[in-house]
Amino acid sequence: MKLEEPISALRRVPILDNGEPLVQFLENAPALYWVPQHPVFAYERFRLARQGVAERLAAAAAALPSGLRLGVVEAYRAPAIQQAMYEATLRRTREAHPDWRQSHITRAVNRFSARPDPRVPPPHTTGGAVDVHLVTAAGEPIDTVSPYDPFDPRAARTAVAGLSPTAQQNRRLLCRVMEGAGFTNYAMEWWHWSYGDPGWAYRGGHPRAVYGAIEPDGLADADLEFRVHETPGF
Repeated sequence: MKLEEPISALRRVPILDNGEPLVQFLENAPALYWVPQHPVFAYERFRLARQGVAERLAAAAAALPSGLRLGVVEAYRAPAIQQAMYEATLRRTREAHPDWRQSHITRAVNRFSARPDPRVPPPHTTGGAVDVHLVTAAGEPIDTVSPYDPFDPRAARTAVAGLSPTAQQNRRLLCRVMEGAGFTNYAMEWWHWSYGDPGWAYRGGHPRAVYGAIEPDGLADADLEFRVHETPGF
């Protein structure tokens, strides 16, 4: 399993966009659940994904056992929001580690936030990446992190030594339905899955990515105000 995905490697992945449109992925998919807020940042989120991703999300959700739903935090993300998110993560990392060299800070941030790069579109700006977790029928998250705090870096990787049996079982379930629908996982973040973007091509050994950067109609009129939650959480 590839853990880190170097920008240098992703730059070598050719992109031949297949022209699929962005669509509303919640339509006709009752087993999907729209998570009310992003756990760390506040901004306008779009309920949009590439058509192929929307179909695969519905398939993954439909494969879950009765009583569970697939909670979606976000799929498509506006480029301006991605830029603001990356800069906010840089600031937080500098403040938390004032003794680190800039190269160390940049490397740490790049593991968890995609740096805007004209040759490698950040995954969410392609409409091919999704952040998901498992919830009850009422939308309550089920355990995927015990005994760690949800925002403990040790809990972020897909496979984490020391997870409780329940958390391990729930992560295996998420992996089974997402992989069964054709998604691949970024191993540094158990919640981040994609189909069609450069990361998906790199992980799966595909000759090219089929989704590049895309912007929906009317994006210029959207409210892109951005801030950091004072208290992180869903």
